[in-house]
Amino acid sequence: MFDLPSHLWIMITAFGGAGLTLPLAITIAVWLALGYSWQRAAAWLGVLAAAIGVVALTKIAFLGWGIGIRAWDFTGFSGHAMLSTSVYPVAIFLMLIHMRTPARIAGIALGLAAGIAVGVSRVALDAHSPSESITGCIVGAIAALAFIAGSWRAVPHRWSAPAVIVSLALVTVALHGITVPSHRWVTKVALQLSGHERPFVRARWKANPNYRPASQPSSLQRTESSTHTLHA
Repeated sequence: MFDLPSHLWIMITAFGGAGLTLPLAITIAVWLALGYSWQRAAAWLGVLAAAIGVVALTKIAFLGWGIGIRAWDFTGFSGHAMLSTSVYPVAIFLMLIHMRTPARIAGIALGLAAGIAVGVSRVALDAHSPSESITGCIVGAIAALAFIAGSWRAVPHRWSAPAVIVSLALVTVALHGITVPSHRWVTKVALQLSGHERPFVRARWKANPNYRPASQPSSLQRTESSTHTLHA
């Protein structure tokens, strides 16, 4: 399963990046507001925001305080896995909104499979452990299926299936590979909340149960060290 060339894994993993999935989620919300109501659009964004919050909390807990599960090599849910398994099933569900139940179920399954493929790519690229990708997929799938279950019988009052399909496809193609520094943002928040100067690092955390990130030397300490070096 992991014998694909690295460039293919990178191409797959890019489908789960926040630079693509978040604009896609917003596009979904716009169609929900136009075709259903702003309440349904808000419900979608609320469900997704809750899933993002859960992922962010686990990452902040590790980066700021070293909270994780060593036995599982778990330092936080995979954001790529969560975003892809939450956004793509809902996107395909809306594309097939006028289709019969078997087609809609098959489409949702295809969306979940796409998210799982992204989760596998994170493991193949050593970006996440299996536990982090699997749990990220679970969180995303719960978010997607919860929204879909609540919207299954809802009928859009204004809907153009071709327009929905084209717009979602265009966003996916146009933004594939676009990256945003989400990890840097989460790390900054974790350091601000924890008061630490450096984040926890997985490899050192796994190797040493007593590991704590070293503090960065203050400007005064760096000056004194430089002066000592010059006079040594």
